[in-house]
Parts: sequence; C-alpha cells; structure tokens
Amino acid sequence: MYTHIEDYIIELYKNLSINNPEQLEIGKIALSLGIKLHYGESTYRFGDNIIIQFTTKQRQWQLFGHEVCHYLRHYGNQLRMKDSFRDLQEWQANNFAYHFCIPTFMLDKLYIFTVTDIMNLFNVEFDFALRRLEMYQNKLIGGFENARAY
Repeated sequence: MYTHIEDYIIELYKNLSINNPEQLEIGKIALSLGIKLHYGESTYRFGDNIIIQFTTKQRQWQLFGHEVCHYLRHYGNQLRMKDSFRDLQEWQANNFAYHFCIPTFMLDKLYIFTVTDIMNLFNVEFDFALRRLEMYQNKLIGGFENARAY
C-alpha cells in the first residue's frame, strides 16, 4: 500500500514515461514539466522558474526535488506567509524530495541494496540516501512513517 505522496510520484513519473533511475534527469524532467531551469548562487522557485545553486550534481538533484514540490503543489509567496504555514510547506517539500529523488516504486524493484547502492543508483548524497532508506525500511516493517503524510 502506497501513501498519498507515493501515489502522486508514481502518477507523475508514469505521465513522464519515467520507469527507472537512469531516466531521472533534471533537464529532461524540467522540460517535461514546463519548468525553466537556471543555475545561480542560491536555490529558489519563482513562477515556472527554478534556480538551482551551483553545487554537486547530487545536491542539485535533491534541491531540484524540493523545488519541484513547491512548483507542483504550493501556491503563494512564502515571504508573505505566516511562519507556521511556511514551515509546513518546507516540511512538505523536504518530504516530497525524498520520494521524488528516490521513488518507492523504483526501490520496490530492487532486490538487495545498501546506502551506497542508493547513492550511486539515484545520484544522491550519503545522508539523503540513508534517510530515504530508513523511511523505506520503516514502512516495510510496519512503522509506516509518514503513512498519512503529505
């Protein structure tokens, strides 16, 4: 049983004809979603523009996942929001990024894997891969962490 966010990611990638980790490319996904991608000193979204900080490819992929959530699922100007609502959107975008960058349906296809395998297969940093693996394993053993989460 998938969570709401996992179902959303499955449908998103299905609509983009993305089925495996090798197809997870920032440029192609941005183009398919109508996102104008730029690189700069910091990361943020403005309208249909996403600016990604100059950093490692792994970090850029993770930042992109975070900003895609804001692009697809959030409205309004965070600079004018109450802190609690902005914090909620940031939590949602962080959670989304884990599932966007390392989709559950792709993890389900793997037989045995380690944090290093996830890092290499999904092009993410160690801490990100470790956290996502913990989330996945908790769900498998019945913890269902974030099961009803955004």
